[in-house]
Amino acid sequence: MSFLAQSLARVKPSATIAVTNKARELKAAGRDVIGLGAGEPDFDTPDNIKEAAIKAIHDGKTKYTAVDGIPELKAAIVDKFKRENGLTYKPAEITVGTGGKQVLYNALMATLNPGDEVLIAAPYWVSYPDMVLLAGGTPTFVEASIDTNFKVTAEALDKAITPRTKWFIFNSPSNPSGAAYSRDELKALTDVLVRHPHVWIMTDDMYEHLVYDDFVFATPAEIEPSLLSRTLTVNGVSKAYCMTGWRIGYAGGPAELIKAIATIQSQSTSNPSSISQYAALEALTGPQHFIAENNKVFKERRDLVVSMLNQAKGIHCPTPEGAFYVYPSCAGLIGKKTAAGKTIASDDDFVTELLESEGVAVVQGSAFGLGPNFRISYATSTKDLEEACIRIQRFASSLS
Repeated sequence: MSFLAQSLARVKPSATIAVTNKARELKAAGRDVIGLGAGEPDFDTPDNIKEAAIKAIHDGKTKYTAVDGIPELKAAIVDKFKRENGLTYKPAEITVGTGGKQVLYNALMATLNPGDEVLIAAPYWVSYPDMVLLAGGTPTFVEASIDTNFKVTAEALDKAITPRTKWFIFNSPSNPSGAAYSRDELKALTDVLVRHPHVWIMTDDMYEHLVYDDFVFATPAEIEPSLLSRTLTVNGVSKAYCMTGWRIGYAGGPAELIKAIATIQSQSTSNPSSISQYAALEALTGPQHFIAENNKVFKERRDLVVSMLNQAKGIHCPTPEGAFYVYPSCAGLIGKKTAAGKTIASDDDFVTELLESEGVAVVQGSAFGLGPNFRISYATSTKDLEEACIRIQRFASSLS
């Protein structure tokens, strides 16, 4: 009998982390590899945020804090939700965790019973289904195809909801597709959710500030205020503030749910790093101008990658509204053969052969629940992106 828990068999390691680790291993072995799998900005954390962390250290703010966040940070999050999203919360309705992932996981652990279903829009962030499984729930899926620009339609959502659906996990802008829902598109979805009062909404807004071409972000409870009492609005400082390693996520939601999340956290990690919390406080209350400056670079990179990929034989790449990912289709290459005679039968094969032949590491669409596609993160240097796209064009042209 295995020493490991049977529950471990229900989940698999993160595909995005696996790709990033594989690229690092190949680089360490001397291979010329361009890694496009990491979902984090390549920009450094702004200096004012670093200085706030250093000051917190010098001021001795290095002890345990309240389990789910210092009062000052909770107050800043309340202000943020009101200022940017039109959502009114009290400090007792705010939780702070060790990254957005922990907040999502805690919420699922605090609410799911055997038989409960969690509806997830596909393509999805790789961790959603596995977190549901670890929490004892059953992930179900509503597909958003390339024909709808990877956005779930109201009709598809309505059809996918069952009497056992407890949560609908919603992510806009999306990881992996970068698709972002307009206010009208959101209204169509919230109208459906209003008609299903047993379904709670877990909205992952981590890429809120990373939008382009005058796109205006909105979150579900902002569009339909009647949903506020059954919505957990999750966000964090990782992406927009270039603080992935600081590990601070947060959420607003009903006080009973927030209290339950704190109970879970109190028996797992306890409080997030005190230093990171003071850094996050500065992030939310300090200068914000660098976000637009970073977005200008991200938009230029997006446009470059979309243009070059659409020039590659058999590849079609829609233009996303946000985040820092593209999710091109490689359907036009399925069934073709490499120079060595290997058949590209799936997006997994495409990704494997691309890495082997050209040293470009991307993530297969199957990991995100929708293929044949692959995800590219353009949160890396323009020089590397251009070279990677040249290699992808060359690889696609080599198939016959």
